[in-house]
Amino acid sequence: MAVYQDKTVWITGASSGIGEALARAFAAEGARLVLSARRKDELERVREACTGHNPEGADHLVLPLDVTDHPRLAEAVATVTERCGTIDVLINNAGISQRSLCVDTEMDVYRHLMEVDVLGQIALTREVLPTMIRQSSGQIAITASVAGKIGVPYRTGYCAAKHAVMGFFDALRGEVVHDGITVHTIVPGYIRTAIAEHALKGDGSELGYTDSAIASGMDPDRCAAVILNGLSRGKPEIPVGEGFEMQALWIKRLFPRLVFKKTADMAKRK
Repeated sequence: MAVYQDKTVWITGASSGIGEALARAFAAEGARLVLSARRKDELERVREACTGHNPEGADHLVLPLDVTDHPRLAEAVATVTERCGTIDVLINNAGISQRSLCVDTEMDVYRHLMEVDVLGQIALTREVLPTMIRQSSGQIAITASVAGKIGVPYRTGYCAAKHAVMGFFDALRGEVVHDGITVHTIVPGYIRTAIAEHALKGDGSELGYTDSAIASGMDPDRCAAVILNGLSRGKPEIPVGEGFEMQALWIKRLFPRLVFKKTADMAKRK
């Protein structure tokens, strides 16, 4: 039997990119999905695609949700537990990126990045935790980033947010392990998604186009397969990517000045 057969898996940011690919991967395992994001029409599209993996047994729930709407989160958790009974896996995948120099970035943009990428993830996790504690079981994952390990020009707010969630969920891991709950930090490099297109510029508007690194990045379905394998094996940290940025994770530990020079060169090329 597949590891996630008949398990309830709640994925935020499920309407595209890594979240959508993970939905398909979990559906293929026979999981019961809860699909959340802001765009209901896109969630319905993903649900229909996932139902195709198991048309007779699938009972996936579309639950539109904005993770920054903190008062709504308790109601969302109640809906999931009433409908599904348990929450076996929570994948905190909602998020936005940034492409702007610090000097050109309005403080409201930084605040929005923190609200979505950090506080929204923490708020939903806090609401789900009591359910998992009562169950004495559960998996909580966060889609962080290589940018949560290495600072990169034009992404000061995004890097700050991803460093923050890496710290929070690493700390949470130690708090809940004795409750039968495992915590997993997912560390993607460049994955072929629309994250750059929707990244915020300094004035808060969207960038509107992708960049070459993202365009030539890892296929999202391949990314999802690596993540699912890591989760099923109980890996606390799951690096996923194919480019040089993945090598930078260990190079920084051994030769930090080399990584600092390389990231500074990235700013020069702009």
